[in-house]
Amino acid sequence: MVRESESGLPVEPVYGPDALAGWDAARQLGEPGAYPFTRGVYPTMYTGRPWTMRQYAGFGTATESNARYQRLIANGTTGLSVAFDLPTQMGHDSDAPLAHGEVGKVGVAVDSVEDMRVLFDGIPLDQVSTSMTINAPAALLLLMYQLVAEEQGVAAGRLTGTVQNDILKEYIARGTYIFPPKPSLRLVADLFKYCRAEIPRWNTISISGYHMAEAGASPAQEIAFTLADGIEYVRTAVAAGMDVDDFAPRLSFFFVARTTLLEEVAKFRAARRVWARVMREEFGARDPKSWMLRFHTQTAGVQLTAQQPEVNLVRVGVQALAAVLGGTQSLHTNSFDEAIALPTDRSARLALRTQQVLAHETDLTATVDPFAGSYVVESMTDDVEAAAVDLMRRVEDLGGAVAAIEQGFQKGEIERNAYRIAQEQDSGERVVVGVNRFRLDEEEPYEPLRVDPAIEARQAERLTRLRAERDGRAVDAALTALRKAAGGEDNVLPPMKEALRARATVGEVCDALRDVWGTYTPTDTF
Repeated sequence: MVRESESGLPVEPVYGPDALAGWDAARQLGEPGAYPFTRGVYPTMYTGRPWTMRQYAGFGTATESNARYQRLIANGTTGLSVAFDLPTQMGHDSDAPLAHGEVGKVGVAVDSVEDMRVLFDGIPLDQVSTSMTINAPAALLLLMYQLVAEEQGVAAGRLTGTVQNDILKEYIARGTYIFPPKPSLRLVADLFKYCRAEIPRWNTISISGYHMAEAGASPAQEIAFTLADGIEYVRTAVAAGMDVDDFAPRLSFFFVARTTLLEEVAKFRAARRVWARVMREEFGARDPKSWMLRFHTQTAGVQLTAQQPEVNLVRVGVQALAAVLGGTQSLHTNSFDEAIALPTDRSARLALRTQQVLAHETDLTATVDPFAGSYVVESMTDDVEAAAVDLMRRVEDLGGAVAAIEQGFQKGEIERNAYRIAQEQDSGERVVVGVNRFRLDEEEPYEPLRVDPAIEARQAERLTRLRAERDGRAVDAALTALRKAAGGEDNVLPPMKEALRARATVGEVCDALRDVWGTYTPTDTF
C-alpha cells in the first residue's frame, strides 16, 4: 500500500535509482552556497557555526518578559524573539475596550516606547539579534526598538534582527490585520525604504508560512502561498521605485517544522530552489544574495497536545531535527507545555537544551546537507516543488497573491486541507499519540504558568501617567504630520518615529493611520 505525504503526494515503500531517472544533479542539486541553493544558502552551513538558537518569548509586562530574556541569554540563547500580546498586534492600547481580557496573555504588552525601554533594559542591542513577531504595526515596534537603541548609544547601522512585517498571511490565515491590503503593502514598502537608508543590517520582512501551516496548510501549500506572497512584496517594492537588489538580500522567510521529517526536509530544499529561480529569472536579480531563501523555523505548535504533554518533548526533538537537516538559519523549539499555557521557565529551558543537544552532541554540524543524493529525499523534493509550483501558477492565474486573497483562494485551499486532517484524526487513520491512540485512563496533573490578570490595570495606570506627563501638543502635532504623510506619498516612517519619540502610544499612532486608510473587513466566501 502506497502512503500519502502531508501534501497528498505518494510515498513509495522503496526508492531506488529509478526514482531519479532523468534527474540532472548539476541543475537541481548544485553545490552548497551556489544557485539554486538546494543544498543550503552558505557553502559551509553548520560546519562553520550552528544555526541561531532564537527562543520566542514574551508575556505579561515588559518587566516580566525582560526577566525571561535575561534568563534565556544566561542559558545560551543566541537570539531573542519577541511575542507581543493581541492588543499590541492589533494596534490597540492596553486600556482600550477591545483590549479587555487580552492584555499580556499571548505575549508582552507594549503600549509605548516606555515599555520597549523596559523590555530591553540591560540588554545591549548591538550585541543581540532580535526578531519581532509583529505585522500590521511592525513599523511602529521597529521604530521603538531603534529609539531605545539610540538611548543606549547604539547606532542604527549596528542593529541586527528581523521584523515579521508579513501582512498578506494575516489575511490568509491569522487575522491580525488592521488596514486594507493596498495601504498595508505601502507600509511594507515604506519600511523597506527606511531600513535601506537607516537600518541596513535589519531583515525587513519574514515572509511567513508558519501560520498557514498552523491553520492547516500542507507542506506544498505552505511554501506555495508563502512564496506567492513574497513575489507580491517584491513587485510592490519594485513598483515603489526600488531596485530589486537593493532590498531582496534582506528578505527572509519563516516556516514550520512538522514531525514528518523526510517531507519537511524536502520542503525546505524545494523552497530554496523555487525562490532562487523566481528571483533570478522573473525579477532579474543580479546579486546572488537576492536569490537566497534564508529562513527561520519554529517547531509545529499545532502538533503539540495537552494530553500527556511530556510526549511533546519527543515531537519537538523530531521537528527540530527536520529543520536542521533542511538547512534552517535560525530555530525556535516549542516548549512541551505550550498546548496547555504559556511556557514555564523550566520548559523554556528544556526547549533550548533540545537545540543545544542537536548542535553539540550529534554529528549534524559535521557535514553540509546530509541527505543530498538520497533517492527518497531528492524524489520528494522534486514532488513537493512540482506541487508548489502548480499552486503558485493558480495564484498567478487569479491575478497574484492579493487578488487571490480577495477571492478567498488560499484561505479556502487551507481550510479544505485542515478539514481533511481533522477527519483523518477523528477516524483514527492519522495517529496522534495520547489523543486517539495510546491514551491514559487519567491524565497526570500539571501546573501551568498563569498570567496575573492585574497586569491590565497596571498597564492602564502606566498609560494614564504617560499621557499626563508627556507634551500633549507635541504628540498632537506629530500625529497630524503622520496623517498628512499617510494621505500623500511621503514615507510614513519618519513622522511615525517622531510621534513615538514624543511618546505617542501604539493605539494613537494606529488610530491616526486608521483615520486615513480605514480598516479591513474580510469577505467570507467559504
